[in-house]
Formats: sequence, C-alpha cells, structure tokens
Amino acid sequence: MTSMPRTDSATSTSTTPSIPPSRPWAVVLIACAGQFLVVLDVSVVNVALPSLRADLGLSSLGLQWVLNAYAIAFAGFMLLGGRAADLYGRKAMFLLGLAVFTAGSVAGGLAQEGWQLVAGRAVQGLGAAVLSPATLTLITDAVAPGPARTRAIGTWTAVGAAGGAAGGFVGGLLVDLLSWRWVLLVNVPVGVLVLVGALLSLRESRPGTARRLDLPGAVLVTGGLATLAYGIVQTEEAGWGAPKTLLTLLGALVLLGAFVAVEARTAAPLMPLKIFRTRTVAAANAAILLFGSSSFGMWFFMTVYAQNVLGHTPLQAGLALVPSSLAVVLGSKAAPRLMPALGARRLAVAGALVAASGFAWQSTMTADGTFLTTILGPGVLMMGGIGLATTPLATLATSSAAPGDAGLVSGLVNTSRTMGGALGLATLSTVAAAVTGPVHGTPDPVALTAGYAAAFRVSAAILLGATLLMLLWLPRGDAGKTS
Repeated sequence: MTSMPRTDSATSTSTTPSIPPSRPWAVVLIACAGQFLVVLDVSVVNVALPSLRADLGLSSLGLQWVLNAYAIAFAGFMLLGGRAADLYGRKAMFLLGLAVFTAGSVAGGLAQEGWQLVAGRAVQGLGAAVLSPATLTLITDAVAPGPARTRAIGTWTAVGAAGGAAGGFVGGLLVDLLSWRWVLLVNVPVGVLVLVGALLSLRESRPGTARRLDLPGAVLVTGGLATLAYGIVQTEEAGWGAPKTLLTLLGALVLLGAFVAVEARTAAPLMPLKIFRTRTVAAANAAILLFGSSSFGMWFFMTVYAQNVLGHTPLQAGLALVPSSLAVVLGSKAAPRLMPALGARRLAVAGALVAASGFAWQSTMTADGTFLTTILGPGVLMMGGIGLATTPLATLATSSAAPGDAGLVSGLVNTSRTMGGALGLATLSTVAAAVTGPVHGTPDPVALTAGYAAAFRVSAAILLGATLLMLLWLPRGDAGKTS
C-alpha cells in the first residue's frame, strides 16, 4: 500500500509550543533569514574563485574544494542536525548552528592559506547542517496545516532558492567593491542580527522524545558521503579508471553500506530505514537530489562562463544572473497558488520539464554568445522550472513526517538537495574538464564553452530522469493536492 501524505505532520503535538499562535510569521521570517544565509554560501564564493586563485595560490582542485568542503559538511551532518533538533529543541539547534556558521565565516574570511579557507568553509558547512533542518521544522511547527502552511513552505523554498541565486550578485558586488574576503565576512553582522532576533522571538520546542543521538551512524554517513564526493572530484585529474579513484569509490560504498547496516540494528537510528517505506518521502527526496545536482552546477558554470568566456567582471557576472534569480523566486512563490488546481505531482513534473528545456537550450551556448540567448532566456527557464518543482516536492515530503521525525525529514530534504548539489557539481565538473581537455596557459574560450555545454546537456538528461522518476514513483490523485 502507498503511504499517503498527512497534512498534520508538523510538530503540533510537541510538548512545548514553539511560538504564540499570533506570531507565526515572525518565526517564518527568522527561519527564512537563517536559511537564506546558509544557501547563499553555497554559491556566493563562485565569482570570487579567480581572486582566490590569485591571492592564495589555489589550484583548480583546491578551488573546487572551497566549494565542496562547505557542501559536503553541510549535507553530511544534516541528518544529525535534523535529529538533534527533534531531541534537543529547534530553537537551541537554530542558535547553535547559526553561531558555528558565523564563527566559520570569520575563520574563512581571515584565512591566509588555502587550507585555512577550506577548513573555515567546512566549519561553515557544519553550522549550516545544524541550522538548516531547524528552519523548516520551525516553520511547519509554527503554521497550522492547510494553505497557510503551503504558502509558508513556498516562502521558505523561495528564500532558499533566492539565496543560491543571489550568490553571484552578492559575491560579485563584494569582490568588486571590497575583496573576496567579504563574501564570507558579510555573514558576521547578518548572523549576529538573526541571532538576536531568534533569541527574542523564538520559543523552544521538541516533540518530547527521549532517544539518544546515533553518533556511529553520523560518522559513517558523513564519512561515506565525503569519500564519495572526493572520489568523484579526483577523477578530474586521475580519471575514472585509476586505482586510487576506484578504491576511493569502493571505500565510500563500504562506509555507506555499513551505515545502512548500523541503522537497521540500532535502537535509536539516525535515519530510521522505515521512513523510506513511505513512498512519498522516498520519491520526493530522490527527485530533490536530482534537482539539486543540476541547479547547483548551473550557478557555478554560468558564473565561470560569464567571467572566463564572455569576459565579465565579478559584478557584471552577478548582474547577468539576476533575472534567473528572480525566476526561481517567482516560480517558488507561484507554486502554492498552482498546487490546488494541478496537484503537487503534476506541478513538480511540469516544473522539471520547463527546467530541462532551459538546460537543453543552455547547452547550445557558444563562445561569442549574447546575453539574451546564452544567459537570460535559458536561465529564466532553468530556474523558473526548478522553483515550480521544489515547493510541491518539499511539501509532499514534510507532510508525510510523524511528529517525532519532523526535524529528521526536514534534514533529509535539505540533505538530498545539498548532497545532490555537491555530487552533481563534482560529476559535472569532471564532464566539463574531460570535454575541454588539458589547459596549458590561458584557457581557450571555445574549448571551455564546449565543456560547459556538455555539463548542461548532462543536467538536462538528469532532469528528464527526474521527470520519469516522479511519474512512476510519486503517488497519484488527491494526495498530490494536499497542502
């Protein structure tokens, strides 16, 4: 039997209400601000990569780890962060995660060596992993089931998407006006402001469970995901058939297999495997992972294309992506209005097809492309479609959570999106590098463009695969219309 989504899945049965009923949108505002920060930092450093190379002497692989250290720590620890929010309180974990994230921003912004920057980014990712699951759980706990909750989740999705989308513009502005260090240091005053708002506006909430944290499971899944990402990243230099690549990938599979074995036997698992028996949760998260693998890479490749091929400054590259940023926000905000008429499943499928058409268009890019045909048109389709699809998928996944697992499912949604982004970026980068070929001296714009175009073709294929997955796996009928 297919498990149908429940719309009373928020932690409304919590032992302590998180906020007074009259102030739900204050919590939505604070939670969205926290989510904006952590998603912004996935992409904000993209336009700063040339400056980082010049200032810290980082190699191409080192630059990729500036991105992946954050994404891997973010995704790898997010299941632990989601469970911690359920056990120790959503407000406590929100505050702890934001404090760690802000401290990592300071460390990265003041780095004098490449390894210090990578370490600071990893600390940022750890803080984000604790903070981000609490943001979605706070919202589902604060807003009653029904259209209001769907709008709140749409707002959360839009803000998160806007954070990733705004990274290019914010980063370009800061790099041009100040320096690359401010793409990290800007988080400090904003983080402190959000911390104060959270202290004043949030009340503590937990579902009253007495289970302990599954630290062995957390170590295994984090190690497995990080090893898998590293194995994919190093193929850019070593190739897929190299012994060290194969051993690394095999090690990742062993760690992830051990994680599944531990979760099946422990009394208090980090990831209860039974949660995947709910078809909606499993299918929605699989689709979100595939969407993340395409959308994160889109921002990276569009940013480097604008700078390395079209010759834009960091600020110009960021401005060129503003329409795409607006498209993902509009798509996310339109989704709650369209869901009652179309259903979540149909809307997610439609969004995936729109996005796939944009990626296919983008794959026709040339070294002498124009703004209208190589950035604006395909960018709006890509990100508008992603925005339309993500809100119904997140709504379906979270509406299926039991009260005691709300933080866990929120963490799973974020893990799927972020780990999909990390693995997708690593994979697409190797595809682009393989097509471009060895780079000696000044890169050839035509060769670079061919590599980027190949990455967009693969992304389009991934989204078509996600469309097929949703058609076959997501439940049909009225279940998709619940909010």
